[in-house]
Amino acid sequence: MIRLSELKLPLSALPVVTRRAADAPAETDADRAPIIHPFEALTRMSAQALGVDQAAITHLHVFKRSFDARKAELLAVFIVDVTLNDPALEARLLAQFQGNSHIQPTPDMAYKLVATVPANLPLRPVVVGFGPCGMFAALVLAQMGFKPIVLERGRKVRERTKDTWGLWRKHVLNPESNVQFGEGGAGTFSDGKLWSQIKDPRHLGRQVMTEFVNFGAPPEILVEAHPHIGTFKLVKVVENLRERIITLGGEIRFEQRVMDVEVDTSNGQRQLRGLTVLDQPSGQTYDLRADQVILALGHSARDTFAMLHGRGVATQAKPFSVGFRIEHPQSLIDRALWGRHAGNPVLGAAAYKLVHHAQNGRAVYSFCMCPGGTVVAATSEPGRVVTNGMSQYSRAERNANAGLVVGIEPVDYPQDSAAFIEAFGPVTGGQYAQEALELRAFDPKAVHPLAGINLQRQLEANAYVLGGSNYEAPGQLVGDFIRGETSSQFGSVLPSYKPGVKLGDLHPALPDYAIAALREALPVFGKKIKGFDLPDAVLTGVETRTSSPLRMPRGDDFQSINTTGLYPGGEGAGYAGGILSAAVDGIKLAEALARRVVG
Repeated sequence: MIRLSELKLPLSALPVVTRRAADAPAETDADRAPIIHPFEALTRMSAQALGVDQAAITHLHVFKRSFDARKAELLAVFIVDVTLNDPALEARLLAQFQGNSHIQPTPDMAYKLVATVPANLPLRPVVVGFGPCGMFAALVLAQMGFKPIVLERGRKVRERTKDTWGLWRKHVLNPESNVQFGEGGAGTFSDGKLWSQIKDPRHLGRQVMTEFVNFGAPPEILVEAHPHIGTFKLVKVVENLRERIITLGGEIRFEQRVMDVEVDTSNGQRQLRGLTVLDQPSGQTYDLRADQVILALGHSARDTFAMLHGRGVATQAKPFSVGFRIEHPQSLIDRALWGRHAGNPVLGAAAYKLVHHAQNGRAVYSFCMCPGGTVVAATSEPGRVVTNGMSQYSRAERNANAGLVVGIEPVDYPQDSAAFIEAFGPVTGGQYAQEALELRAFDPKAVHPLAGINLQRQLEANAYVLGGSNYEAPGQLVGDFIRGETSSQFGSVLPSYKPGVKLGDLHPALPDYAIAALREALPVFGKKIKGFDLPDAVLTGVETRTSSPLRMPRGDDFQSINTTGLYPGGEGAGYAGGILSAAVDGIKLAEALARRVVG
């Protein structure tokens, strides 16, 4: 096949399909018509590009579709794969157009398993965590015949959904079953975005999306340039993926929290030998023998991070970002980005991506933009407030929202005794404070691996108080925020965050450098997207779980640099930043483990 790119058509040339206005829990595939492509026009353009008669093309497949809105006449941009009726002609054309970046051989994107399980497998591998990284690690291990054991501290996805609604509707938090913990990971309660900027020469991202479609995701995600699934659809996808792992011999244990790791140092090296696991329903702990464990913890498993640090597993502080959620009317964003084409059902809700480098040296950028979505309560710890964004597949809600965050570095993390004690308690916190002192005595620039958690917990606890100490979130209108004035009444934009938003002054919610950078960035963003600095737009705080505050260094074999048999990965270990990149990392971890076992 031949792959042709940059085939452009005006929006008016695309067939319009009427779609449901909103999702519902009972949504079925029959409720949505598939994308209809202008195959006749694309075939004609492909023949012209290749210099052949249209009759020479026997099949045309749309690989990708995106939109170019840089000019008044919005264009649909296609990448297609064509098959010619004469293989010899196909070969001659590929030779003729060699060096043309828009006419290339269609790459082989099929995924191939790297190993099969040996007959004498001594121990089943264990996967800790059942978010995107853990799910795909377990799936690939199961496909190779390894029959993995999965330990997930949270509950099954439908039970977890009820617990999450308990916080949103009743102000009741379940610390073990919420937006962060449970089947599907944090990505289940998000926009379900499936794109990434990672380098992917093996097309593992394509394999992830193909598997999602196999388990019930809309086939359109294979074609859209910025695909997403949405929470209601993700729930069913996650359930189907789980059942496939079980069918292949895997075992998934819910409400199982890893409390400790056993590390053997008898031969002068650190070798993992097992886990101590708490069965939360019974309150009983048990030992699980394991030599090969994939850690797919997610970015909020702070107690597990502390345990691993205490057991000497290599960890180090890493940068992340903090900020607020910002909400605008989705119609405002559509008009600003789509112009006169706003509202066209082919386009759907518009999304944006913004960045500004402030005068104080801080980078301000939009994060996890959710078109037509809602701001959600995403805390996993009592007495703390965290925000995140979420959309359904339809993206049909009234508001657009995105994280508006400021980059911070480990040097910004508090390392004084008070900060550690506030974050971890007097005994453990005091120990970490002493460790931090000893590190700085050796290297004045050294940062304790867990210091980022200090800052996260400080900001989240402060947001809880600012919001009224009932899991409502503190908020402020954009106009008042820029002027430094307290907000007392909502304007034309009503916030979507549940349990609710308490208006006031957000200045105390973040460090001064972050507030200054955000105040500078908002008018700049208003020039890039007309109306972005709308005075009635709403800021809601705080966003602190943008990524993990630490990294677990690993070698080329994907094992911890100082603990053999431990494979840290995904967002929690600092190697991913979203559903797709975490799932891809899970595949790589499974492959690395299989190669080591098979030899």
